[in-house]
Amino acid sequence: MIEATAITWILAIFGVITFLPLLVAQFVMIIRPNSQKAKDLIIGKGENWRDKTHYKSALAFAWADFIVILPLYIIGTYWVLNGQDWGYIIWFSLGLLSIYFSIIFWIMEKEYAFESAGWIAYYSYFWGFFLYWGLGAVIHSVWQLNI
Repeated sequence: MIEATAITWILAIFGVITFLPLLVAQFVMIIRPNSQKAKDLIIGKGENWRDKTHYKSALAFAWADFIVILPLYIIGTYWVLNGQDWGYIIWFSLGLLSIYFSIIFWIMEKEYAFESAGWIAYYSYFWGFFLYWGLGAVIHSVWQLNI
């Protein structure tokens, strides 16, 4: 059993701050994919999909986030806060996914999101938080598991 530290709690709370707004937007995308609300939340207020590929990739990521990311975050965080090794293994895996997707979106979406959001919002919530949480989860998990 691994004792949850202050860093563990900070990462858990930061994860909620990072993933919850995304999952709300993704939920809207799943239940009303063609709505203006989905577009406003996913690509920016008053914006429109650039093409079919943009729309389909947004819908695919919404489903993937609900099927993969949400359960992993909930289960991993529950087990981490209860001192279970498996929680840290899941956080490590989810951290790697978060880093991986941060790289993909930095390349795919930077030219669009950076201009509309500005550098502070872009390097904090729109892109940075996912990278920062992923790095923190990977490093903390390795540290806690003494790998």
